This record gives sequence, C-alpha cells and structure tokens, in this order.
Amino acid sequence: MSIRTILFDLDGTLIDTNELIIASFEHTFNHYNLPYTREEIIEFNGPPLMETFSNIDKNRTEEMIDVYRKHNLREHDHYVKAFPNVVEVLDILKEKGIQLGIVTTKMNDSVHRGLSIAGIENYFGTIVTLDDVKHSKPHPEPVMKAMKQLDAESATTLMVGDNSHDIEAGQNAGVKTAGVAWSFKGKERLMKYNPTYMLEDMRDLLKIVGVE
Repeated sequence: MSIRTILFDLDGTLIDTNELIIASFEHTFNHYNLPYTREEIIEFNGPPLMETFSNIDKNRTEEMIDVYRKHNLREHDHYVKAFPNVVEVLDILKEKGIQLGIVTTKMNDSVHRGLSIAGIENYFGTIVTLDDVKHSKPHPEPVMKAMKQLDAESATTLMVGDNSHDIEAGQNAGVKTAGVAWSFKGKERLMKYNPTYMLEDMRDLLKIVGVE
C-alpha cells in the first residue's frame, strides 16, 4: 500500500537546531562547571531533557532544565532554519493530499516558535509535543496519537526522523520508518536501527510516496 500519512520529527529532521542545542547544553554545563566535550554533548541530542539531565544529576534535574530552556529560547531565533528542500517537499506533499504531522519531544511553545521561524507552520494536520503525551519516543504513544488525530492507518503511515528514538517509536507503533542522512549523529549510527528507508535528501520522500 502507498504512503498516505507522513509524521516528522522536528529538530534535526525538518529544522536545523543542532548548533542551538549544542550551545544550550554548553551554557548549562558551564553554569554548573561540568566538563562535557562537544562530542559528549552530541550524544544528548534527541532524548527528552528530563531523561538527559536526570541521568547527570537527579537532585538538580528541574533546575538544569530551566537553565537550558531559558538559554535555548533566548538564542532560538538566531539559529533556527529549515533544512535544504524541506519547504519545497512539504509544498508538494500537501498539494498531493498526503497527510502531514509532527511528533516531537519538544514542548509546545518552542515547537510552534521553531515552525514559525522556519516558515513551515501551516503544513501539518497534527502536532504532537512532549506536553501531549505521558510517554515520549521511543514509546509508540506519540506516533499512535498523531495517527489517531489524522485517522491514519499504520500500513500507510511513515515516521521520519534523525534519531534512534524516532525510528524505534515508528517501529513500536507498527509503521514504516525513514532515517535522514543529515542526522547530527551520522547516517551510519541511524542505519543500525534498520529504518525502512534512508533519505539522502528530503526530495527522496517524493519517490517513496510516488508523487514525483
């Protein structure tokens, strides 16, 4: 069956926030005098902040999240932009009647801010954020919630992301998956999770759904 619904992760997939994320972690770790390297910080890109910071310091998790988010929001607009060909592909997919959604581990306010800055806020029939679920990716709940809101079927749904959590969430929800070769952690790392497809360019999606 053909793909009729595409669900996207946001950061690192549709919009480039990689350097913003790195800078926000660096700011937080400098604030607490924690000596993490850039390479170590890259590994924190993807999971929810609660998971990352609770693994570092359970007693100061909320405090560290607050420091991170304040810096992230303050600097947000200086960094964020859509990845190459994203707007073009979203235009074509929407025109062809493909249902589009966002499934992200970010909170609602920052999600809408990122979509607006990148100029892609009007393409999506549903946006599932960290605020909307009890369990974040790789749990299937966010993907299942998005499908329910779009009245989508698993056999015709594709989950696209740049992180292992995205691929696993899609697999756990029983849908097809696509990794993106521009993943900050590298294409090879993502291939280990056996996505159904690997996108070298966002325009590869058009071939997959047959709307070229």
